[in-house]
Amino acid sequence: MFYKLGVIIGLLIISAACLYFIPPIPQWNSYHQFPDNLTFFSITNFANVTSNIGFVAVGFFGLFTIFSKKLFNRKLDLIPYAVFFSSIILVGVGSAYYHLNPTTETLFWDRLPMSISFMSFFAAIICDRINKITGTYVLLPTLILAGIYSVIHWQQTEISGEGDLRLYVLVQYFPMFAIPIIMLLFPRYKYTPPVPIYWALAWYLIAKLFEYFDLDMLNLLSNFSSGHTLKHIAATVTVICILKMLINSKKLQKM
Repeated sequence: MFYKLGVIIGLLIISAACLYFIPPIPQWNSYHQFPDNLTFFSITNFANVTSNIGFVAVGFFGLFTIFSKKLFNRKLDLIPYAVFFSSIILVGVGSAYYHLNPTTETLFWDRLPMSISFMSFFAAIICDRINKITGTYVLLPTLILAGIYSVIHWQQTEISGEGDLRLYVLVQYFPMFAIPIIMLLFPRYKYTPPVPIYWALAWYLIAKLFEYFDLDMLNLLSNFSSGHTLKHIAATVTVICILKMLINSKKLQKM
């Protein structure tokens, strides 16, 4: 057990050290210049705004499902996912707000709930795979606070003129590398089978690729949809994979 935890902690230390020794990462102003800026029904950046509806819908449906369908044997198991689906709703609201007027200032309200969603799902994996009590009462609030701090730190460095996204980068990407390793080192689970987790991670990777090739996708699809709009849709599929995983886990427990 201890050497396995040492691997995870060591990976975190190495990741943090790598980011520490690289220069601060500012938020480029060009990030806010989305190629698909069509105004429709008086809504600026219509596609990038309205494509966030999926987050809100899946977030509410996720909350309804985990509370009404009794997917968990104990209320303690429910807590990380209640935080996760609540944060997904806020992701949709925050992202829509940002895309109505894309600036570094409004981007804060997009990234703040995103950091909570990253950390709450990471905590959910730890709770199910490693230790439920410590994961829920210690790591869940600690990780959420770390995620929130990473966004506040970035905002404050932007205000001071020395933007630094390094902590936020760690919050967003470390779980993507750590979760597969946790699943290998701690194979016992109740709610987090590996296959749907890998599907969720794959869809999130696809979302990031869509984001990177924003203009390319707009040109490829003859201005039908930009990569950033597709990013929102792919990221919504990520959440759907997680919700479906929980529903199927409950079905398997009844068999």
